[in-house]
Amino acid sequence: MQERWRDLFGAKFDVLLYDLTSTYFEIDPPEDGDDKRRFGYSRDKRSDCVQVVIALIVTPEGFPLAYEVLPGHTADKTTLKAFLEKIQKQYGKAERIWIMDRGIPTEEVLEQMRQSDPPLFYLVGTPKGRLGKLEALLLELPWQQVRPGVEVKLLAQQSELYVLAQSLARMNKERAMRRRQLKALCRRLGQLRKMTLHPRALLLKLGEARGRYRAAWRLLNLQMPQPGQKGAAIFSYRIDRHKLRQARRREGRYLLRTNLTGRDPAQLWQFYIGLTEIEAAFKNLKDDLSLRPIFHQLEHRIEAHIFVAFIAYCLHVTLRARLRPLAGGLTPRAVLDKFAAIQMLEVHFPTTDGRRLILSRYTQPEADQKILLAQLGLSLPPQPPPRITAGGKLA
Repeated sequence: MQERWRDLFGAKFDVLLYDLTSTYFEIDPPEDGDDKRRFGYSRDKRSDCVQVVIALIVTPEGFPLAYEVLPGHTADKTTLKAFLEKIQKQYGKAERIWIMDRGIPTEEVLEQMRQSDPPLFYLVGTPKGRLGKLEALLLELPWQQVRPGVEVKLLAQQSELYVLAQSLARMNKERAMRRRQLKALCRRLGQLRKMTLHPRALLLKLGEARGRYRAAWRLLNLQMPQPGQKGAAIFSYRIDRHKLRQARRREGRYLLRTNLTGRDPAQLWQFYIGLTEIEAAFKNLKDDLSLRPIFHQLEHRIEAHIFVAFIAYCLHVTLRARLRPLAGGLTPRAVLDKFAAIQMLEVHFPTTDGRRLILSRYTQPEADQKILLAQLGLSLPPQPPPRITAGGKLA
C-alpha cells in the first residue's frame, strides 16, 4: 500500500503522526489471563467496560502506515519504543519526524531518538506543568507571527527547542467553554445553597457537580460545613481571582518540544496541527467504518474485525486523495452516499412452461452520479445476462 500510494499520489512517509485510541466491549471480563480485553483508561468514557487499545501511525495527509492492537490496560508511554523499532525494521532507517501528543514519549525514549543514527526527530506536546516551569523565561521573549491569528515564542534549551504557540481562534473557543462551564457550576451551587440538605447529602451533590464541571471547579474556593454540624448544611463559595487570571493567561496556548532546531516556526506549528488528521482517522474508524460495536468473543476474530476496519480506512483515504484534485470540497462520505442510490434489482418473469426468467439489473445512474463516475474514471460493468430456471433450479 505504501508503494501504491507513493506512485498514485506522491505520498511521503518522512513525517509520521502517532496516537492511540481504545474501543470497548459490553461483555463480562474474559476469564483468559492472556486475553487483550482488559479494563483501562477509556477514551470513550466507558471505564465500566473492558477494552483494547489501538495504536495508529498516519502521514499528515492521512495515509496509514501501521497499526497495532494492544491490551486494554496498556499505558501510552510504554508503546512508542516498540513502534520506533517496528517501523525501522519494516521500512529501514531514515530521518523521520514523529509528531505526538503529550503523555506518549518518555524522557528515556526521547533521549534514544536524539542519539540514534540517523537521528529521529520529534515534535511533541508538553504537560501544562512544564509550561509553568518555563513561563518566566518565555515571558521575556517576543511573539513571532506565523500566520494570521497564530503567534509563537521560541526558547532554545540545550539540544531542544520549546515552541509556545498562541492561537486566537483556540483562545476564543477555550474562553467560551470556560465561561459556559463556570456559569453552569455557579448556577448549580446557587441551587444547592437554597436547598435544605443534610451534610452527607450535600457532599454527594457537591461531588456530582465537581465531576460534571471539573475544569470550572478548580477556579473556586469553597467553604465547606464544619464536621459534625447538625441540621441543614451551609456552605459558601467564591471565584479565586488568581487562578482565574492564570487560566485566562494560558487559554489558547500550548507548549511544544522538538529537536528540529533549524525549522521554520510556521512549519513546526503546521506539523503539530496535523494531529487532527489522526483524530479524524479514529473518528472515521469508530463511526463511518463501524469499528464498533464488536460482537466477536474470540481474540483472533476481534483482531480480524479491526483489520477489516483498517483496510476500509485505507480505501477511504485513497478515495479522499483521488477526490482532492477533482473536487476539494467533496468528502468520501458524500460520494458513498451518492453512489448508494445505485442499486441492484432482480426482476422475475414467469414463463408459460412454469419456469422463471430472471433479469438482474442495476439502476441507471442519474446526472450527478454520471459526473462523479466520469471524474473518478470509473465505469459501470455491463448489465448481467439473464438467467432462467429449469425444474425449480437455475439453468
